[in-house]
Amino acid sequence: MLVLVTGNAGFIGFHTVKRLLERGCSVVGIDVVNDYYDPALKQARLDALDGVAARARGSYRFIRADLAERGTLESCFAEHRFDRVIHLAAQAGVRYSLENPRAYVESNIVAFTHLLESCRAARTPHLVYASTSSVYGANTKMPFSEHDGADHPVQFYAATKRANELMAHSYSHLFGLPTTGLRFFTVYGPWGRPDMAPYLFTRNISEGRPIKLFNNGEHMRDFTYIDDIVDGVLRATDDIARPDPDWDSARPDPASSSAPFRIFNIGNSQPVMLSEFIAAIEAELGKTAIRELLPMQPGDVPNTFADVSLIASRVGYRPRIAVREGVARFVQWYRAYTG
Repeated sequence: MLVLVTGNAGFIGFHTVKRLLERGCSVVGIDVVNDYYDPALKQARLDALDGVAARARGSYRFIRADLAERGTLESCFAEHRFDRVIHLAAQAGVRYSLENPRAYVESNIVAFTHLLESCRAARTPHLVYASTSSVYGANTKMPFSEHDGADHPVQFYAATKRANELMAHSYSHLFGLPTTGLRFFTVYGPWGRPDMAPYLFTRNISEGRPIKLFNNGEHMRDFTYIDDIVDGVLRATDDIARPDPDWDSARPDPASSSAPFRIFNIGNSQPVMLSEFIAAIEAELGKTAIRELLPMQPGDVPNTFADVSLIASRVGYRPRIAVREGVARFVQWYRAYTG
C-alpha cells in the first residue's frame, strides 16, 4: 500500500508515518517545515523517520514543499498513485489564530482545496483528514458527540477546521470521494509540540519557572496519548468511508451522510482536571510547579470530553494509555531529547 501523509514533520504526522513504515507500507511525506515552532524539533523527527525507513520493508520519500502552492500536489499525484491519503498538515494553534488568521486561510483552506482537487482527479480510494475537538466551540453538552451540531466555533482555527469538514462533504457528495474527518482531543506524548501545555509545563517545572494556568487552572481536558491517536487514524484509514443507508435528510445526522462521508472523535474519553495532569508531571520530575493563575483566554473552552462510541463501533477503536502512564513516557522522552 502506498500512502501520502501530509504534515509528516509534525507531531501526529511523524508518529503516523513511523507506524505505517513499521507496518510495511510505502509512504510519501510532504511538509513545508515552517518556523511556527522550533524547526530543529521537526528536523529531528525527520531524521528519526530516516532511521525507521532504513529498517522498513516499504519505501519512504520526503518532499519539502508548501501545499498552498498549487503545483506541489499536482506534480506529486502525477508521479504517484496513492492507495490512501492522510492529511495532517495544518496551521495549528488556537491563540496564534487571533494574531495571524491569514496563515490559517493559506494552510487550512487553500491547501485543503488543492488536496481535494488532487484526490478527486486521481480517484483516491480514501481521504482521511485531521479536524479538531475545537470545532465544538460554544457547545456545553458533554461528552462532545459527532451527532451534535458543531457550528459555533469560538476561534478562527476551529472555524477553518469546521470548514474543512464541510468542504470534504461537498466533494464526497459531488464526486463520490470517500472522506473521513477525525476530531482530535488534546494530543500529547513523545515528540510533542513545544507550544502545547504538556511540553510547556514540563520545561518550566524542570527549570524552576512558573507555569501559566489560564482560567485559574480549572480546565478539564480529554488528554489523549499519541499512540491511541495513531491507532484511531490507521483504523479509520483502513476502513473506507461509505454512504450511510439510514441517513435521513429530514433529520440529518452531522456525523454521516448519504455520500461516502463521516466524522469521528478520537479521544481518551476520560477527561482529567488540569491539576491532575500537572501533578503527574510533578511526580515524574520530582519537583513542584510554581503556579501563575490567570483568567480565561479568548478562544479557550472550559472543558473537553470525547464521546468515542461511534469510532469504537465502526472500527474497533479503544484508547489504552492512562494519563499517568502517558505522562511518564512523555517526561522520559523529554529528558532524553533535551538532555
